[in-house]
Amino acid sequence: MRHFFGLLLGVVVAAALLVGGGWASQEAVRGAVQNVDPVRDTRMLIALGVMVVVGLLLGLVLVTRVSPLATFVPSMALLAWTVVYLLDVSRAASLVPTGPSVHAELLQASRGALTLLSTGVYALLGIALFLPVLMPSRWARPEREDEGEYEETLGY
Repeated sequence: MRHFFGLLLGVVVAAALLVGGGWASQEAVRGAVQNVDPVRDTRMLIALGVMVVVGLLLGLVLVTRVSPLATFVPSMALLAWTVVYLLDVSRAASLVPTGPSVHAELLQASRGALTLLSTGVYALLGIALFLPVLMPSRWARPEREDEGEYEETLGY
């Protein structure tokens, strides 16, 4: 059951990194190009808040003792997309939603995701998210406190 919830959490983390991180990075680039004061522009404040939430979610998944699937799923998505980008840039770019039928905010998130992909940020995050998968202690069930005390009391 722990690994099932880890799988679901991994899908949420991947979506947050791709959509939330992409939108927030594109908004931050827009603010930097237009020399926007973040205190006076609510979109910049929202983008900074999204970055904080995505960073907090990423940090919690990396350091807490959740199922390693919570980090494996987004790491494989990011690393696979990076490999596709290295092999064929146009194919990697075709994986993001574009076109006239796409909502403007989702289109902005897609452009931001492509920016993060082309600058190597997704490769860096993919490797960082893959490292907890290699720790054997993440795969083992956490030891319960009452089980350890029961074994100690049997020894008179």
